[in-house]
Amino acid sequence: MVYDQEIAYFTSRGIGVVEVNYGGSTGFGRAYRERLRGSWGVVDVEDSVSVAQGLVAEGLADPARLAIRGGSAGGFTSAAALAFSDVFRCAAIQYPIVDLAGWRTGETHDFESQYPESIVGPWPSAKDVYARNSPVDHAEDITAPFVLLQGLEDEICPPVQCERFLSRIRGVPHAYLTFEGEQHGFRREETIRTAIEAELSLYAQVFEFETDVPRVELRP
Repeated sequence: MVYDQEIAYFTSRGIGVVEVNYGGSTGFGRAYRERLRGSWGVVDVEDSVSVAQGLVAEGLADPARLAIRGGSAGGFTSAAALAFSDVFRCAAIQYPIVDLAGWRTGETHDFESQYPESIVGPWPSAKDVYARNSPVDHAEDITAPFVLLQGLEDEICPPVQCERFLSRIRGVPHAYLTFEGEQHGFRREETIRTAIEAELSLYAQVFEFETDVPRVELRP
């Protein structure tokens, strides 16, 4: 077990956290790892939803107070979970992939652009799968509030994807925080503090509890 400061930040404030090793994760055998092949945006979302619903069934979580968070691929899953399910009441989405087709066709480094070939499908023959599994193509279905956190120097998951995603959101309270000089994954102390406080503020507003962090403004 590794001590995680971000998780401790939330648990020390009475917020339960579960880390989901959804299908495709390593360390559980080849068959489990290959569950994600051709199903990114499906298996990861279904597994995250199943964990949340399992906690509710066991009496360990309140179904009205469920959130999802993640960065990069986890940001993709978090955005997809809002687009393709109604289980989570809000989400913190960090430097995400939200447009699979864009990511496959030039909006990331050449190396990363090849990942979807196996976990989504060959391009362009599987173009319909890219559209079906991309949060950007289903942004109008999102109804839960969220904060979107993005480094402006990110070449792996570039800001243009977030901007495209936000342009299709309809009437959902959200905040978009961008950070000059930040790349893929936040490194500056000030950025990390601002991002995690914005996330806590989201939870406080949605779940109606008091907190001493600055209030992030959620705008439709």
